[in-house]
Amino acid sequence: MATQIQTVTGPIELDDLGPTLMHEHVVTGMPGWETDVLAPGQTRRDMLQISKDRIAEMQDVGVRAMIDPCASDLGRDVEFCAEVSQASGFPIVAASGLYNEALGGTSYWKIRGMVGQSGADEMAEIFVRELTEGVGDTGIRTGIIKIASGSGAITPYERMVFEAAAKASIATGAPITTHTDDGELGVEQQELLASHGVPPHRVIIGHVCGTGDQAYHWRLVQGGTYLGFDRFGIESSNPDEVRVASLLALMQAGATSRVVVSHDTVWCWRGRPFAPDPNWTPGQFCRRIVPLLRAGGATDAQIDTLLVDNPRRYFSGEPLPPLEGEGA
Repeated sequence: MATQIQTVTGPIELDDLGPTLMHEHVVTGMPGWETDVLAPGQTRRDMLQISKDRIAEMQDVGVRAMIDPCASDLGRDVEFCAEVSQASGFPIVAASGLYNEALGGTSYWKIRGMVGQSGADEMAEIFVRELTEGVGDTGIRTGIIKIASGSGAITPYERMVFEAAAKASIATGAPITTHTDDGELGVEQQELLASHGVPPHRVIIGHVCGTGDQAYHWRLVQGGTYLGFDRFGIESSNPDEVRVASLLALMQAGATSRVVVSHDTVWCWRGRPFAPDPNWTPGQFCRRIVPLLRAGGATDAQIDTLLVDNPRRYFSGEPLPPLEGEGA
């Protein structure tokens, strides 16, 4: 089992990780942002100050590290993340990987497939290189693999990316985190990654809090992965009161050890920024959600499990413990 986690400024001991948010973004750019030539965007100086302010907000509520699972086709900038981390002393883990077919930068890989190239092997080679040597010539290594599916069904292109992620995960031991649309296709993602040999406990199925379907959540628990309740504050997609009720139901059923938390905030946008929900900031879970969980019966030990124990165990590769109450 791993004893360290790779951040953009180098490895740190897992035991030093502390409370961790598992899905926040320093900077993101949707493919095509560079064509919006009338939008100058934020200056690097402004971006640095915004990022420092967001990190200060997290530090004020006790958060000590974060994962930025920005796929490489969504404006990922590991050098900027390293600059932010060095300026703040705040550990940030960057990701290798590619986004879904509908919204990612897919054209290059589709053309590779059209001319008969083995896309999954080529993608996996890139992921492995970034995880073990660094992104491009930066020397900055990633610490996690990010992949995504869209709505309705996992497309052939997305299946190729999932296969590549599985190959890279098995080759390097890196864990995988996923994007789902509105809480869809998480079970299918579990089954696909398992079919390629990825142990379920090395996987987070992301954005499952996009639905209040507790039967769906429990099917994911039974599939053996972590569940990402990682969009707190995005009230437009699902009210936080529904997320809180769903999370409390899991905790009361003994599945606290299966959940990681975050907000999926984006601090700096390439191109024109998108208007966020007013509560969409990376301090909201600790400031606003934790009191609601406590009011619903959650204990301080359970909150620590969500923020500290589960991220550490996930990155270590340690198997999931039994559900609370199993064998009692």
